[in-house]
Amino acid sequence: MDMDSRAVTPIMADNGRTSDNRLRRGDTRTPVIVYGPGQEMIVSTFADVLGKPCQLADSFQGIVAKEQGLVLGIPAESARTGVAGRDKNATVVIHSHNVGLGMPPDTYLSEQCDYEFLYTDTLLCRQDLARFISFTLGQVNHHETLMNKPRTFFISTTFPDVRAALPNIEVLTVGCDAVELRVDLLKEPLGDGTFARIPSLSYVGEQVMLLRQRTELPIIYTTRCTQENGRFPMDNPNLFYEYLYRAIQWGVEYIDVEVWLPEEIRRKLFENRGNSHIMSAFHDFTGNFKWPSAYAQSIFVESCKYAHIVKMIAIINDHNENFELEYFRTKIRAEYPSAPPFSGLNMGETGQISRTFNKVFTPITHPLLPIIAAPGQMSAAEINAALASLGQLPKSSIYGIITSPSRIQVPHAPFYEKCFNELGLPHHFAVVERQTKGPLSIEAWCNQRSFGGAYLSPPVSFTSLMHHSTFFSKLDNGTGPVLTEAVHMIGMVDTIVVQSSPASSPGSAPSSTPSSPHRRSESFSPTPNNTYGFPTSASLLFDNASWRGILRTLTRDLAPSAYFGRTAVVLASHADDAASAMYALKALRAGKVYTVGFKTPPALARSFEVEPFNSLESLQKARTMGDDGGPFVLVSALGPEKASLVGMLVRLFGGARGSSSQIRKVFLDLADGPRKGDPATIAEQCGFAAYGVADTTAFTTAETVRLLVGQNVPYSFVRLTSGKGMF
Repeated sequence: MDMDSRAVTPIMADNGRTSDNRLRRGDTRTPVIVYGPGQEMIVSTFADVLGKPCQLADSFQGIVAKEQGLVLGIPAESARTGVAGRDKNATVVIHSHNVGLGMPPDTYLSEQCDYEFLYTDTLLCRQDLARFISFTLGQVNHHETLMNKPRTFFISTTFPDVRAALPNIEVLTVGCDAVELRVDLLKEPLGDGTFARIPSLSYVGEQVMLLRQRTELPIIYTTRCTQENGRFPMDNPNLFYEYLYRAIQWGVEYIDVEVWLPEEIRRKLFENRGNSHIMSAFHDFTGNFKWPSAYAQSIFVESCKYAHIVKMIAIINDHNENFELEYFRTKIRAEYPSAPPFSGLNMGETGQISRTFNKVFTPITHPLLPIIAAPGQMSAAEINAALASLGQLPKSSIYGIITSPSRIQVPHAPFYEKCFNELGLPHHFAVVERQTKGPLSIEAWCNQRSFGGAYLSPPVSFTSLMHHSTFFSKLDNGTGPVLTEAVHMIGMVDTIVVQSSPASSPGSAPSSTPSSPHRRSESFSPTPNNTYGFPTSASLLFDNASWRGILRTLTRDLAPSAYFGRTAVVLASHADDAASAMYALKALRAGKVYTVGFKTPPALARSFEVEPFNSLESLQKARTMGDDGGPFVLVSALGPEKASLVGMLVRLFGGARGSSSQIRKVFLDLADGPRKGDPATIAEQCGFAAYGVADTTAFTTAETVRLLVGQNVPYSFVRLTSGKGMF
């Protein structure tokens, strides 16, 4: 759908919300997988995730950069003789070990390889591997995305064994942006019924594996020392390096490095961090620490040397010290504008208000945790309640604006109520049916002082929203709504976000978004309350979450690089139905895209090579001349009534095999509703990895919640609350 620029000149959102913000080409060296006896299949799994063919080799000798199109596998016994002298400019070496065959893995290979992947023979291994390889090869960047959020939280797990947290992990992580693994609190059982003084690396590695298999969130790896309320001994700083560097090799996203450690160790960790990010940590439990002191500033300056985030936490004795912290926060921001993001907190009940002021990685707890990780820790709901009581998060109304058919298909209201209950948000939420004009039109619901955002189901074209709309056209002194690049390219809007001021981050939760642990008893009026109208000081952001849902589905089991330069086919009856999928393929840097049944919007057609199917000859050409003998990915946005046609095309392309027939292709079916025949079943029979609308809807819903209320809801929680738990 081409947007009519004559209606309004939109403001383009520009702060990290472009299509390829998180996806990068990454490390292009040849991946070499070191595998144990009888574990050759893990090499083909690596290759499948990367979308490359694989080959087994006897040694590192002769491996050169030109073989980057392959994934190579070398037996562990052979790798031991050449791993130290390998060409590090040509290869990235990953030591793989099946924990079911016993622990620990070969310690020499663990030390010499670039990374180490621990796995089990379960269905969760594939998703864990996709996440591991995407991160370690630098194809995704969680840090930039998180630092663009107005507020981030992480939950501190305090279980002696992470297995105790796994049954409730979906609930524990609602509202969290990361999960902290307190390594120092782990208790490794010994054969005599006692526990190890320090958990072994093999035990810690297995704990990291188990946690990563069950959460999509980044992990913060912490070895808190005894002086800072932890259990890790301080008599051997090199022990910290050993444990922290191994976490880098395991592909952990954030490494907590205490600033008291010798500078040589901190520098060495920073220089060898791979794609992990360093969080410098300082904790003072004496009660004598003063934020206005020169000592506090010196700690901050020292922390900045080798860190991506600086965290400073102290016990205080007086409520006024919270305001001294805020002055310190303002001062360092002014004096060190290029410094890493600062996370500053005060501990204890007296310092709890500082947890509402802090916006960078505030540690939170949860009632289901056995103990709190630090004095004064609060849950996300408690922090939201405090923000609401301070007037920072006044109550607002959020809507699901739908058509009658979508009301039947998707029971959104119960899910949002569960989310708001868990997060403690006091928002009003209602599903309302839209009309083209009149008191129940989209602009009528938006033109309310209490309006806090809305999702549109199905999405609406930007042109239709702006057509004859005086309200939208007059927004922001006549410049109209702010548009993300996705909306500008796709032309379809499915999320409307409120921005409290022009300085707000596009797509972020507005500062006026309410949060509280108590539900309110007010009910919705059947019509919008337009007595006061939308505040003139606020603006609206038009966004599209659907393409992100599609992208996250396509990269759940595959690394983004699997799609780079690959051929795709997109089926749809109308460009509006296909646009989000086309934009997701653009973000994945797909190569040529063949289209069936629609004309590609010019804005998208200019982004990459597009060729419509207009004859049997072009169909045959796509089948035989695509990469690897045919299209790598097939996306159908046709309705369920076209299931037979989709199945026929799946068979056609599934039967196309080239020189790299070991590469598994991808089929995504976006049809929703009853149908005759199941294209997904046919796709799996033809060798495709098949995904359906349930996956994209869950991912899209998680993205929509994040856009509307600024807080993270995991995909697994969406599936759990919809009655389709993943595990």
